[in-house]
Amino acid sequence: MDQLPRGAAAPASSAMSALLAPRSVAVIGASGDPTRIGGRPIASMLGRGYAGTILPVNPNRDRVQGLVAYPSVADLPMVPDAAIIAVPADSAEATIEALGARGTRAAVLFSAGFAEMGEAGAAAQDRLVAAARRHGMRLLGPNCIGLLNTALGYYGTFSTSLERGYPEAGPIGIASQSGAYGMHLFSMARDAGMGLSVCATTGNEADVNVGDLIGWMADDPQTEVIAAYSEGIRDATSFLAALERARRNRKPVVMMKVGRSEVGSAAAQSHTASIAGDDAVTDAVLSEFGVVRARTTEELLDIARLATRRIYPAGNTLGVLTISGGAGVLISDAAGDAGLPVPPMPEAAQEALRAAIPFCAPRNPVDCTAQVLNDVSLLGYFAEVLVRDGGYGSILCFMTHAAGAPSFAPRMREVLRGVREAYPDRLFVLSALADPPLVREFERDGFAVFPDPSRAVVAIRAMGRFGDAFAAAPPAPPPAPPPVTLPDRTPSEAEAKRILAAAGIEAAPERACATAEEAVAAAEAIGYPVVLKILSPDILHKSEIGGVLLDRADAAAVREGFALLLERAAGAAPGARIEGVLVAKQLSGGVECILGVHRDPVFGPVAMFGLGGIFVEVLRDVSFRRCPFGEAEAEAMIRSIRGAPLLLGARGRPPADIPALARMLSRLSAFAVAAGPRLAGIDLNPVLAMPEGRGAFAADAVIEVAPEIAPGPVEGAA
Repeated sequence: MDQLPRGAAAPASSAMSALLAPRSVAVIGASGDPTRIGGRPIASMLGRGYAGTILPVNPNRDRVQGLVAYPSVADLPMVPDAAIIAVPADSAEATIEALGARGTRAAVLFSAGFAEMGEAGAAAQDRLVAAARRHGMRLLGPNCIGLLNTALGYYGTFSTSLERGYPEAGPIGIASQSGAYGMHLFSMARDAGMGLSVCATTGNEADVNVGDLIGWMADDPQTEVIAAYSEGIRDATSFLAALERARRNRKPVVMMKVGRSEVGSAAAQSHTASIAGDDAVTDAVLSEFGVVRARTTEELLDIARLATRRIYPAGNTLGVLTISGGAGVLISDAAGDAGLPVPPMPEAAQEALRAAIPFCAPRNPVDCTAQVLNDVSLLGYFAEVLVRDGGYGSILCFMTHAAGAPSFAPRMREVLRGVREAYPDRLFVLSALADPPLVREFERDGFAVFPDPSRAVVAIRAMGRFGDAFAAAPPAPPPAPPPVTLPDRTPSEAEAKRILAAAGIEAAPERACATAEEAVAAAEAIGYPVVLKILSPDILHKSEIGGVLLDRADAAAVREGFALLLERAAGAAPGARIEGVLVAKQLSGGVECILGVHRDPVFGPVAMFGLGGIFVEVLRDVSFRRCPFGEAEAEAMIRSIRGAPLLLGARGRPPADIPALARMLSRLSAFAVAAGPRLAGIDLNPVLAMPEGRGAFAADAVIEVAPEIAPGPVEGAA
């Protein structure tokens, strides 16, 4: 049987399906006690009517929980699709080998005592994976709680959460790295009445990881919405492939990614590396694929529940109908915080609403006032006008406790249901306080119900983000850079600019000079005023030692500046290699920006864009994107920062040359990939974005190069 390389996405009929939807399962270490780890899966599957065959393996019993038991894997009467392994750690490897020899395609390993226990445990875990790979077997765990598939009644888990009840079969799949927290999510979803398809936990992720699970769910017809929890992405290849598959199949993914850390400043020589924490990069990658990142468990479940409506309005806008002016203000604030537009109603529609209730507030939020309690037909009229004339993608009706009042609720249901049925492409959400049976009636009418309107707004915003991702055209291919050969070590600024120029990344006119007279000649050739900069591969951030001099307007100023820079370099960095002074054309009228590349340990080179200057690390008004990408994506990065108006012509300034800036950023992203793993980072700070039509130029450039790594022995060589 062919071995499956780590990170490969299995087709639907392969070992991943054997793992998550097996037709037969062996339980190794099966127990007759339904409260023990080896007994709980059997008890749950028997209780829920598992549609496949259960094969208990226990050398000391003829029967386990009423089922025929077998003394060993070799004695099984058939080859099980999957196996649940509940044996001590020191027996796990032999068990994997025995199952693999029989042709079992997948295994769930409950056993602990592997990589989580240190080097010896990690080595034992590596042996497990090697054994599984030899037989083409996928391995979930070790040290995991397991998984479940509600449609099959398959419960390959020992979680005690099942003692409080089983979930209804439904469209939401849960993939969790953490076993305990994954089952916490499962329990909260079950308690909220949310229907689940599968729930799987990956534990140590020796083989199967969260990305593999998302990829399988993206193809699973029973799963329409994917909720994921991760502490760290171990395999970018499978993870990114899974997110792309989910987006292509219009399967929304909502994810909690916990663990926020930054790249240590001691290890970072560049602005980009010190700003680009792991969390910022993760945000950028999730956003690239249309994944919505949840901040809390409640938010994750809210978004997953609303997504089951399968209405994802691209270019989402919110129309609000309320019987409370105060609630309208609260909802507007929440929408502003979430970045969800709440455009006003057309003037003609506002006049029509005022004609019906003169004291209403018809702008949006539309406050129809408590008058609708007297005449419920007015509620229907206001809702119809809001939806028809406002053109909003999503509608939030705040009806509070009135929705639960027996005197009002039936009539309210009737008029709102009529409007919803007339506009099936719109997302309708009701913020209401009502008894659970009535809430279920509203939901059967097609309304998602939230007691808290602020929670509703966050979930509604997520539906728009899914819609935008699903509607987006495939990105244009990034530019193809020429072959890149990096020097043996970090180059000086002049050399860095020469390397980048070959990739089409322009710098201001400049010349490297070894003497003061060369500097004067260069300045006169370039044209005054000029900038003088100390030139050294060992002094990357020249401004910190006073190594940049502006406004040198004549020969005397250049000579004086040349001597001053050498003096300052000798005092601040006596051991630095000094190549001379860089004389550059002093550009004026541009906006200072920073472009950079940071090599993320998981996702590889990641580009950054922001406004430049010495405060970029403090303000952190920057955007990130995984390299490489085209000019359209680069322009989106530029326009996404808070300071973008400074580039677009705020306060009478001329607009900057955004196309030139986007072209440079896109070329930089392609260069970063072509440069290979020895590229540690790039800083272009500042880049001067000149007025429209006049280009963008790198005024300073740093390329950090990692040392060559001596080749080691070839694995498996004699």
